[in-house]
Amino acid sequence: MAFNYDKYLRVNKMPTLWCWGCGDGVILKATIRAIEKCGWDMDKVCIVSGIGCSGRFSSYIDCNTVHTTHGRTVAYATGIKLANPDVNVIVVAGDGDGLAIGGNHTIHGCRRNIDLNFILINNFIYGLTNSQTSPTTPRGMWTVSQKNGNIDPTFNACNLAIGAGASFVARESVIDPKKLEKVLIKGFQHKGFSFFDIMSNCHINLGRKNKMANAMENLEWIDGITVASRKWEALPEDEKFNKFPTGVLRDVEQEEYCEMYAKIQDAAQGKRAKLTQDDFEKKI
Repeated sequence: MAFNYDKYLRVNKMPTLWCWGCGDGVILKATIRAIEKCGWDMDKVCIVSGIGCSGRFSSYIDCNTVHTTHGRTVAYATGIKLANPDVNVIVVAGDGDGLAIGGNHTIHGCRRNIDLNFILINNFIYGLTNSQTSPTTPRGMWTVSQKNGNIDPTFNACNLAIGAGASFVARESVIDPKKLEKVLIKGFQHKGFSFFDIMSNCHINLGRKNKMANAMENLEWIDGITVASRKWEALPEDEKFNKFPTGVLRDVEQEEYCEMYAKIQDAAQGKRAKLTQDDFEKKI
């Protein structure tokens, strides 16, 4: 039987406002399927999105949703999760929203290992505001803010998340929706900060201005810069340049922030002794 997406969508908001061929729709459907497979009660799901094309994500899913200010998705989601530890919170942000103005919040969400699911829709450009350079724009590409070619170094979002302490880190693209769905399920079931770098096409504001005239050409380019992590590890160092490994890149058990916060609350109420380093399994 065909999957019933209408069960999870605000159908009165359809069709979406995303451009034809945009990968955001693929990510939306994969997210819905992952929620279904996890068996989550939609009354116990909260989607938090920011500004940009990805910001519309919260408009379309029929659950608790918060459309926040630019770059503040993780800050809002942290408050929501601490106040409602039993709620499954999904953060959706673009590469500009999540790594530029919101980069600091992303770092500290990873560092705290709070049980959030961060979906970074990485289309390598500020899509909604007409093609400015983002932290993930490849060097040499044309943007409206660097018309002679981008000279900024390109952010590796997964390396940032791993370095900041996220306990689950994965990368996939919109090219294979089934792989994307599987990695989302694995991350959603993980206790701690789950970070997903999902590479997506913006053929309108990145592709057409960089010799990728349509969605398929933009997707072929993404296919050319991604490689399964096992194959990537086997590559000679010089061939790893400008290639991104896909799959689960980190999956470890660490103390989760809401659980540690509950211990602090108990200590403040005299239900237990003050916390010491010995109370935590993982020490820095």
